[in-house]
Amino acid sequence: MLVCHCNLITEKEVEEAIIDLLEADPWLLIVPAKVYHYLQKRGRCCGCFPNVVETIIRVTEHYHRSSATNEADIVSHLDRVRELRDQYGSRSNERRSAGHRAA
Repeated sequence: MLVCHCNLITEKEVEEAIIDLLEADPWLLIVPAKVYHYLQKRGRCCGCFPNVVETIIRVTEHYHRSSATNEADIVSHLDRVRELRDQYGSRSNERRSAGHRAA
């Protein structure tokens, strides 16, 4: 499945990049910019970043569950992200006023 239409990046490419980054450092904090840098791309419209974050969380949790990591050390980041979305809303527009318009 295509994750980023601007750069033509597939979900499989994102997953492989995340796994490679985790192989280098299992407790690395991975963000979309780090994945794009690894893929030698850059975010253009950045509309895909929420989906990339979901993929990062899913793959990282799966990676740690399948490795010899103690279950108590695994934090469910996806639950925390969903909690924050519910608390602050999914589209906060970076707290801009309604009259503010981007270019």
